[in-house]
Amino acid sequence: MTDEPEGTDAAESRTDDEATTDGGSEPVDGKESTFLVTHVESDSAVLKDVHDGQVHTLSSNPGLEADDAVEATVAPDPPMEVTYRVIEVTERRRLSIEESEEPPTVHERDLASETPTGELAREPRAGEGEVHVLTPPEPDTEDAVADVIDDREATLSRAARLGVNRVEIRSEPGIVSVRYMP
Repeated sequence: MTDEPEGTDAAESRTDDEATTDGGSEPVDGKESTFLVTHVESDSAVLKDVHDGQVHTLSSNPGLEADDAVEATVAPDPPMEVTYRVIEVTERRRLSIEESEEPPTVHERDLASETPTGELAREPRAGEGEVHVLTPPEPDTEDAVADVIDDREATLSRAARLGVNRVEIRSEPGIVSVRYMP
């Protein structure tokens, strides 16, 4: 026996959080955010929210490619809500990481001279993006560059969060410049 009056429909007793738009299967609200596409297959994709780190496995792939940044709304698939579907994509851009043969700029060298060895300096770029200047010990410069490139997911997540498309890495002994650019 329950406390509900006889004949009460379960849908009538839902809270606002449980309300649906199509009579029972579609949630009212999805999650709107910026996502990095970390893995794709022909019939699925994996998105990482670049703001909170939550990972969403899609039950289908709406044409996304790895290393895309998408401004999108996703919602869980009923009834188990284990996988997600894309409700809407409002923006999609391709992200890239490249190592430049150019040395750090004079300004980046100045930032490095003011930053203790082993530390990081961050500064907004003129226009859009950011510049991060790392100051590894000189013998570890190549390893520091490799770390930035190898940690592709974190580097591209930061680029997506900043709203830029390109990451350019410049270096010279003791200085690694990571430029997040449009």
